[in-house]
Amino acid sequence: MRKLITSLAVFFACVSPALAAGAAHDHLPVHAEEIFRFGPVVISNSMLMIWIVAAVVILVAQLATRKIALVPSGLQNFVEWIVESLYNFLEGILGAHLVKRTFWFFGTIFVLILFTNWFGLIPGVGTVGWFKEGGYGGDSHDTFHPFLRGGNADLNMTLAMAISFALIWFYWAISENGIVGFVKHIFAPKGQFSGPMAIMMLVVFAFVGILELVSILFRPVALSFRLFGNIFAGETTLETMTAITGNWYTNWLPPIPFYFMEMLVGLIQALVFMLLTSVFLKLICEHHEEEGHEHH
Repeated sequence: MRKLITSLAVFFACVSPALAAGAAHDHLPVHAEEIFRFGPVVISNSMLMIWIVAAVVILVAQLATRKIALVPSGLQNFVEWIVESLYNFLEGILGAHLVKRTFWFFGTIFVLILFTNWFGLIPGVGTVGWFKEGGYGGDSHDTFHPFLRGGNADLNMTLAMAISFALIWFYWAISENGIVGFVKHIFAPKGQFSGPMAIMMLVVFAFVGILELVSILFRPVALSFRLFGNIFAGETTLETMTAITGNWYTNWLPPIPFYFMEMLVGLIQALVFMLLTSVFLKLICEHHEEEGHEHH
């Protein structure tokens, strides 16, 4: 037992910045840091965090649905409540047809973003790691490297989700409207015109269509930077508050109020990402659905 306690003490003395010089980790770097690599494949601390969150979400889903009963267990009831609430919320935005087709994506992206944001607030994330001579990329002012980093505090993660949505959005938009309908939705004049007015409207809506295309292409950038900026700013705030006292035995006090705020921010950002992406899809498919209702 004495050897075990001694080993643990040595481990935490080596890896915890709270027990080492506070000036070694004076800022949260924008980039994720390398933990290890498989040949040319670099595994960063943010990637490791995402894998852990995904594994936990999958495990909970498996446990909740392994033995589905009419009288649900507490875990099954909780998971069903989350799924049903998200489904009803999205149905009010997308409609009955689109939500059946797309819920798998929007429900998953909300759950992944939410729990990734919340897991980033667990004590030890960003504060347990190791010191490396020279820092990352030769930065001698930041020699501490955490084992885990908030997944959405890495722009690579948020950009990957945004680009994935953009590609799926194009597929859904074309499959729902057809190629001709998709082009008409962007460039065709809205309304009935004749004579010189029709020609003028064609020119006007051609320019409007070009602006719409530019807006569509910039959506992944806006989505990724919005989520990354809010989460990165939150983690930077928590780290700054931790360093205020300068003492390892009191540095946990100042961040406490900000933890509750960041829990709310994590929920809001997951909701905003899901809401914006679902609205983007609804906007491109709304005319198709209106025509379908009129036909019926």
